[in-house]
Amino acid sequence: MTTESVASEREAKGSSRQEALHAAKVEAIARQLKQRKGTGPASFRKKSPPHQVPKRNDSRRNDEKVDLGDLDQILDIDPVGLTCTAEPAVTFDEVVRATLPLGLVPFIVPEHKTITLGGAIAGCSIESMSFRQGGFHDTCLEYEVITAKGEVLHCSPTEQPLLFQMIHGSFGTLGILSRVRFKLVRAAPYVRVTYETYDTLEAFQQAIWRHFSAQDTDYLDGQIFSPTKHVLCVGHFVEKAPYVSRYDWLTAYCESIPRRKEDYLTTYDYLFRYNRGVTHVKPRNLLARALFGKFIHSDSVLRTANRFHRLLLPEKDPPVIVDVFVPFSRTAEFMDWYHREMRHYPVWCVPFRRTRDYEWLTPRWWAGISDPLFLDLAVYGLPQPPGRNLYKEFEDALRKVNGTKTLISYNYYDEDTFWGIWNRDTYQTVKQRTDPDNLFRDLYTKTCKAALGL
Repeated sequence: MTTESVASEREAKGSSRQEALHAAKVEAIARQLKQRKGTGPASFRKKSPPHQVPKRNDSRRNDEKVDLGDLDQILDIDPVGLTCTAEPAVTFDEVVRATLPLGLVPFIVPEHKTITLGGAIAGCSIESMSFRQGGFHDTCLEYEVITAKGEVLHCSPTEQPLLFQMIHGSFGTLGILSRVRFKLVRAAPYVRVTYETYDTLEAFQQAIWRHFSAQDTDYLDGQIFSPTKHVLCVGHFVEKAPYVSRYDWLTAYCESIPRRKEDYLTTYDYLFRYNRGVTHVKPRNLLARALFGKFIHSDSVLRTANRFHRLLLPEKDPPVIVDVFVPFSRTAEFMDWYHREMRHYPVWCVPFRRTRDYEWLTPRWWAGISDPLFLDLAVYGLPQPPGRNLYKEFEDALRKVNGTKTLISYNYYDEDTFWGIWNRDTYQTVKQRTDPDNLFRDLYTKTCKAALGL
């Protein structure tokens, strides 16, 4: 037997063992669901903290838990077919560490290392390749889903396509993801970033449109620092770098953006350049950073906030952390309102390609949009003035420009308004198939009521 055939046999045995272990994990979860005695509601326990805005009175902390912590293995990396198959509790940090030595990375890598594959799908993750690919879900090929009754379903764009599409943005209310297969893209060892500065939003948008139309770069995002300063970050894979910058201790990447014309990072460091903060990084003090900067990042902050949630500010006071999606042609109108009413900077800007009219948004909502491109505008740490609910003001302003927001933050929609944006008909069609007894709550209840402790 040749060396190659021995290696191939070992690989096959390893793959077979991985599949058997995965099947056993799925069976254990399915059995727990079939045999459960309680009436719910139930939510999930994972090893990573939930990457949603931590809320003081979130009812889910008292839910019956379905433990998904063991669903944390990469099952297969196909360097020829350019795909990865993994369980949903695998973090993007783990995926990148496994694929990058093969010269591959996921198309969409969310900015925080401990965001999981399942969380990225359920919560609509995007990043700086979204101007080409849309969200992470848009790069996925198939899912395995465990229903609330313990049935295991397989779905893809051609097999149970509605279930496949509706899992995106469902926040765990339609079932349990147990396996994901998604696309990879070839990557070089380094990323060269050039910074284009524009005085006006119009010039900034024109530059975004040029890169979007030409598809002449690998990565594209930006920051709006004021009404007269907009910086577009244009990233290209490169094989060599004259130097590399690190932003994991005394300095932060977001602080370097307005100061530089060019930068080089390893591809790994580029992908997680915002892990310590997208627009604001604490501590600000240099001595405090020297002492604690290595330990304060997205994972540590979220774990602390969720563990000591009773110390969080009451619902009427928390600073605003929100991602909004605005049609490209309506961005100027929205930003005029923002500059006038909010005036909090910087604002992270991620161009997002419209890859399809998502089934989880209503036809009426889509009817008002012809744009092939959206801008995801992310606001972090905006203080709430006394007597105002800025989250509600964002929701009202977005309705005027046919925009929407992700549901990871505080949400104050009334039920009719909510289902005027999110598609109740398609949602209920899938819900009746995967969770007919509402074990996992419905989307409105989970994100707009239970999250506030109502």
